[in-house]
Parts: sequence; C-alpha cells; structure tokens
Amino acid sequence: MEITEILREDYQRFPRDQTYSIYAEDVYFKDPLNEFRGRDRYQRMIGFIQTWFLNCRMELHDLHQDGNFIRTDWTLHWNMPLPWKPAIAVSGWSELTLNDQGLIASHIDYWHCTPLDVLKQHFGFRGYLKSHLL
Repeated sequence: MEITEILREDYQRFPRDQTYSIYAEDVYFKDPLNEFRGRDRYQRMIGFIQTWFLNCRMELHDLHQDGNFIRTDWTLHWNMPLPWKPAIAVSGWSELTLNDQGLIASHIDYWHCTPLDVLKQHFGFRGYLKSHLL
C-alpha cells in the first residue's frame, strides 16, 4: 500500500489506530505547541489527544506527494472535556518529508490561526452560563 493511501486511512480514523510504522524511529515533529524527536513521543502525543479530546476527528481537505515531500491540508475538530464542552477547530497543513527508506523522517504542522485563537475557542460559553448559572 502506498504511503499516501495509508495516510488517507489514518486521517479518516484519527486519532485511533494510527499506522506508526510509517514513521522513522527518530522522526522529527513540530507544531505551534510541540517540538521533539522520536516515534514513541509522537505515539504518546496522539494517545494524549485520543484520551483527552472528545469527539475528535480530522477532516482531510487535500493530500499530495511530490517525490519525498507530502503535504496534507486538514481541519482538526474536537470538544474539550469542560462542563460546557466547547467545540474547537484548528485548520492547517502538514509537511512530511520521507527518508531513503520511504519512512516519514519529518512531520511539521502549521496552523492557520495562533495558539491564542485556539485558546479563545474554549471560552465561548455564554450560553452555558446563561442556561446553568443565571
């Protein structure tokens, strides 16, 4: 199976049952909040998302490969486990670089918003306050 097919399937079931074997052991990962090396750390990060994010789903808009470079455009949706269960959405893109063995050696995520914009989404709970506390 081609790596792009595997990625499409992984995006459809994200964050569950990801195919970690397509990542190099020392994969470099970076997004606006994290930066590290290692497939094990990457797997733990996805496990954190699976454990703490409610109704998590990844909407894949585009995926294309040019040689050893793959770009995916996506929107990640979830609800936070807070009493008002805010709906959070982050859109962005990933740039993946393959090594000589065809494994993902670098995975860099970019967001179309700032981390502060994401934080602000957590506090759109006026309706909750009105209906539950006032």
